[in-house]
Amino acid sequence: MQILKRSGEKREFDTSKIETAIQKAFLSVGLPVDSEKIRSMVDTIEERVRTQFPKGHIVTVEEIQDLVEIVLIENNYYAVVKSYILYRASHHTMRKVIEDFEDYFSDKSIVEELREIQKIFTEDVYNLTFLFQKFKAFIKTNMTEEEYLGILIRAASELTSKEAPKWEFVAARLLSLQLNKRIEERANRLELYSFRDKIHYLTKEKRYGDYILEQYQEDEIDELESYLKQERDYLFNYSGLDLVIKRYLITDREGEVLEKVQEMFMGIAMHLAIPEKENKVKWAKKIYDVISQLKVTMATPTMSNARKPFHQLSSCFIDTVPDTLDGIYRSITNFSQVSKHGGGMGLYFGKVRAMGSDIRGHKGVAGGVIRWIKLANDTAVAVDQLGVRQGACAVYLDIWHKDVPEFLQIRTNNGDDRMKAHDVFPAICVPNYFWKLAKENRDANWYMMCPHEIEQVKGFRLEDCYGEEWEEKYQSCIEDSRIDKRVITIKDMVRLILRSAIETGTPFVFNRDIVNEYNPNSHKGMIYSSNLCTEIAQNMQAIESISTEIVVVDGEEIVVEKNKAGDFVVCNLASLVLGNIDVKNKKELEEVVSTVVRALDNVIELNYYPLPYAKITNQKYRAIGLGTSGYHHSLVKNGMLFQSEEHLKFADEVYEDINYFAIKTSCELSKEKGAYPYFEGSDWSNGNYFDKRNYHSTRWNELRKEVNQYGMRNGYLMAVAPTGSTSVISGTTASIDPVMKRYFLEEKKGQIVPRVAPDLTAETFWMYENAHEIDQNWVIQSAGIRQRHIDQSQSVNLYITTEFSMSRMLKLYISAYEHGVKTIYYVRSKSLEVEECDSCSA
Repeated sequence: MQILKRSGEKREFDTSKIETAIQKAFLSVGLPVDSEKIRSMVDTIEERVRTQFPKGHIVTVEEIQDLVEIVLIENNYYAVVKSYILYRASHHTMRKVIEDFEDYFSDKSIVEELREIQKIFTEDVYNLTFLFQKFKAFIKTNMTEEEYLGILIRAASELTSKEAPKWEFVAARLLSLQLNKRIEERANRLELYSFRDKIHYLTKEKRYGDYILEQYQEDEIDELESYLKQERDYLFNYSGLDLVIKRYLITDREGEVLEKVQEMFMGIAMHLAIPEKENKVKWAKKIYDVISQLKVTMATPTMSNARKPFHQLSSCFIDTVPDTLDGIYRSITNFSQVSKHGGGMGLYFGKVRAMGSDIRGHKGVAGGVIRWIKLANDTAVAVDQLGVRQGACAVYLDIWHKDVPEFLQIRTNNGDDRMKAHDVFPAICVPNYFWKLAKENRDANWYMMCPHEIEQVKGFRLEDCYGEEWEEKYQSCIEDSRIDKRVITIKDMVRLILRSAIETGTPFVFNRDIVNEYNPNSHKGMIYSSNLCTEIAQNMQAIESISTEIVVVDGEEIVVEKNKAGDFVVCNLASLVLGNIDVKNKKELEEVVSTVVRALDNVIELNYYPLPYAKITNQKYRAIGLGTSGYHHSLVKNGMLFQSEEHLKFADEVYEDINYFAIKTSCELSKEKGAYPYFEGSDWSNGNYFDKRNYHSTRWNELRKEVNQYGMRNGYLMAVAPTGSTSVISGTTASIDPVMKRYFLEEKKGQIVPRVAPDLTAETFWMYENAHEIDQNWVIQSAGIRQRHIDQSQSVNLYITTEFSMSRMLKLYISAYEHGVKTIYYVRSKSLEVEECDSCSA
C-alpha cells in the first residue's frame, strides 16, 4: 500500500509511524503503554485502510489520522483521543505557519531551516506563529527575499525575553544561514570550492599571511578542512555571532565576508599550532576544538590578527616612564606604536619628578607629571587604530607622589581644566601602610614627596622598594627636613580617591606590597604597576639610553641610538569559559587548560611585536595570562548563589585546579622545549611559590619536585582579564563579574536587541543575583580566595549604588587589602557608564 503525503508525494505505507504516534498520545496523558493493545489497534487501522476505501484509492495522511481517532474512541481511550486531536491541531498549525513563510521565501534552505527550528525548539513560547506575526509587522512592499531574511532575523532577535530566552539562538541560526549563503555565493563567483582554495586566494590578496601555506602541506589543509564542524555555529547566540561577523571574519577587498566562522577558528588554530612542527595538525585540531566549542576565547588581538600578515597577537603592554625628557617621549612613542597595532597600555609615571621640582639645579621649574599625562591622553585620541577605536591607556602614580591630588582629578568635573586628561584612566599604587592608617588612624598625616628630590637628598629611589623596606625609607624621608613635603590627612586623601571613584569609576587601585610579595620572579626585579585593565603583574624596568653614535653605512653617515631594553611588559591572554566547561570534570578541565597554555606559549614565538623591547622581555619571561570568563554562569549552572559559602568553596577548588593544571602543563612544556631563561633563582625553582600559597597536598608536593627538576616554560601564568567582547561571543557572563542584569535591552545601530543571562530558565532566574544587589563583601571575599591561585592579578570590579557612603566604600578597599586582593579595577555605580577596555578582552 501507499500513502499520499500532504506535499503530494507518495510513500510506502508504514504502520510503525502510526504505532509511535499512539504511544506518544498515551504517554502525554500519563497512561501506561500497553504494546500489545496498541499493536492490536494498529492492525485494526491497517485492515480498515485495506477494506473501507475504494479499489485504487491512495489513502491520505488525514484519512489515516481520522481512523486513529475512531479506533481510540471504540476502545474507550477518550483522554488519549483528546491529546491526539490536540497534537493533530498543533501540527496543523505548524504546517500552516511554514506555508505562510513559503509565500515570502522560495529558497528551500530557509524553509528547511524553519522546519528544523520547529523540531528543536518545541516549547510553546517558540511557536513559529509568534515569529511570523512579528515578521509580518516589519515587512514592507517590494522587498527582496534577502531583505525578508534580514527582517526575519531581526524579528527572531526581538522576541527574546526573560520568558523565552532561546529566541536569541533561533535568531543566530537564521543569521548563520544568511551569512553562509552570502559567503558561498561570493566564493562560487570567485571559483573557490574548498578551504584550500580560499586560503590560496586570501594569501594572494594579502588577507592571510604567507606563513600558513609555507607551513602546511595541501593534504594537511584538506585534512583540517574535513575536521571542520559547521554545526558548532549553532552554539552562538545572536549577539555573539553578530559580533564575530562584524569584527573578526576576514573580508575581501570589496568588504564582503569571505571567511566562514568555523574557517576562522581553524585559521586561528593553524597559526597557533605552527611551532609544534611535526605535530602541528594534531595540535591545530585540539586548539580548534576548544575555541570552536566556545570553551576558550583567545584575546581580541589574537582572534583578530592570527592568520593575517600583521599578526600582533598580544593585548597588554606596560612601560616604565623614566625621569628624562628623551625617556618620557620614548614612552609616549612606544604607546603610539602599541595603540596603532591594537594593544592597550599601562604607563607608570612614578619616577617622573613632581611639579615645582628642580631641573638641572634650577629650583621650582619642573611642570610635574600631569603635563606628560596630557601628552599620553592626546596620543590615545590621535592614534585611533585606523579610525576603528580610540587608543586606551592607564596611567599609574604612587599615592605618596607629590602630584597625586591633581592626578586624582584628571577625569573629574571639578578643578582646573588645564589639569584634565579625560581620555586616559588614572590608577594609584598603594602601600599596605596607607590602608593600615586608613583603618586605624584617619586623622594621621599623609606625606607626598617628589621622587627625584628623594633620590637627590637620600641617594635612593623610594619607588624602587616595597613592604617593610619602603615603610622604613618613607619614615626616614618624612623625618628629613631637606625634603619638601606636601601634607594632607589620610581622611582627605581617602576623600579625593572616593570622590573620583564615585564620579568617574576610577582610579584603579594597585596594592603594590601584596603584588610584590607574591611575585614569583622577584629575584630579577620588581613590579611598579599594572596594565590598562589591572590584571597583569610582571617585573618592570625602564628602557635606558646608552649612547648615540654616528656610523658610516654605504658611504652615508647614519645616527644609531643604543638603548638598554629594560623590562617592557607584554602579555598574551586567553580565557577559560567556565560556563561552557564542566569544571567538576577534572579530565575535561585539564585537557582544556593544557591545550590553551600550549597555544599561549606558542604565541610568544609567533607574535609580531610592535616594539623590539616587548619581544626581548617576552622571550626572557615567556609570560602568559590564562584567565576565566563565565564565572557567574558557572556558579548558576552548578546550583550556587553568588552570596553563599558554597560559592567561596567552589571558587577555591576550581581555581586551585586551574592553577595546578596550568603549572603542570608549563612544567611539561619546559621538559619538552626548555625553561624560561630566568627560571633559576625564581620562586618556582626554590619552592617559595608553593610555600607562600600553602600548596602542600600530595599532588602539589609531587608537582613541586617536577618543577624543581624540569623547570617552568613560563615565568608568569595566570591573569584574569575583563572579557567584554569575548564573553559576548561565547554567550557567557563577563570575566569574574556577577551579571549586571538578568535581562536588558541593547541598542545596536538603531535596533533594539534583547539580551538575557546565559541559560536563563524559571529555575535559574532567581539564582542570577544582579551585581548592584549583591553585598560587595562577597565580591571581595571571592576575589581574595581566587587570588591565592593567580600568580598575577584579576580585574575586580566593585558595584555600588546611591546608598553607599564613603565610609562603606573605604571599608571595601580596606577589606580588599586584608584579603590579599592585588588590584581593584572599576567602581561601577548604577548611574555611571564606564568605558570598558576591549584591548585586553580575553
